[in-house]
Amino acid sequence: MSDFLDVTDLRSGYGRIPILAGVSLSMQEGEYLGILGHNGMGKTTLMRTLMGHLPTTGGRVTFLERDITAAKPHERARNGLGLVPQGREIFPTLSVLENLRMGLAAAPREDQTVIDAVLEDFPRLKRLLDRRGGALSGGEQQLLSLARCLCTKPRLILLDEPTEGIQPSIIEEIIETLLALKSRWGLSLIVVEQNLEFITSLSDRVLNIQKGRITGELDRDRIHAGDYEMLI
Repeated sequence: MSDFLDVTDLRSGYGRIPILAGVSLSMQEGEYLGILGHNGMGKTTLMRTLMGHLPTTGGRVTFLERDITAAKPHERARNGLGLVPQGREIFPTLSVLENLRMGLAAAPREDQTVIDAVLEDFPRLKRLLDRRGGALSGGEQQLLSLARCLCTKPRLILLDEPTEGIQPSIIEEIIETLLALKSRWGLSLIVVEQNLEFITSLSDRVLNIQKGRITGELDRDRIHAGDYEMLI
């Protein structure tokens, strides 16, 4: 069986500054893959490179058996990749509903049923549809950013630092929501984080990234056993 996503010796950076120094990873459809690392280790660079926002300077990315190494971000989105960026990047002057409608911008026609289906998994947002995005709490904005991404009907979501600046009660809600989406939508996920408890609560496997390289892996059995030594 071929891999859902296969990344081989991926290299990227900012201008002449290399950040990713040969990242290799693979995953199967329906898997939740966690990537743990401290600031400056290349987590966000990896997400931006996988989505096509940063150019690949070496290596290869194959998604659904298609080479997307040179594909533009909109082409990757049409193929089923979705990014929930660090900092959430919602539209603060637009309402919650208008933000969700932006997730349909690339669709042939706006389909309210997509938004209605997404909102079934985000009951907190149902009560806030008329509120401006900038008036939401950090946790509510994170839920909105995730819901907006789901409106694009992705096969694989790239989730970048979702717990940053968020209160613990909303972090628990995000975990519950993501686990529900896995079973209801058949979603696949790559989440990069510094929060060990969050990432091990979600992930089937956890990889460790240091200085732009994958340096270790925990499988499901070791996660359930609480064997986190190599990740600390």
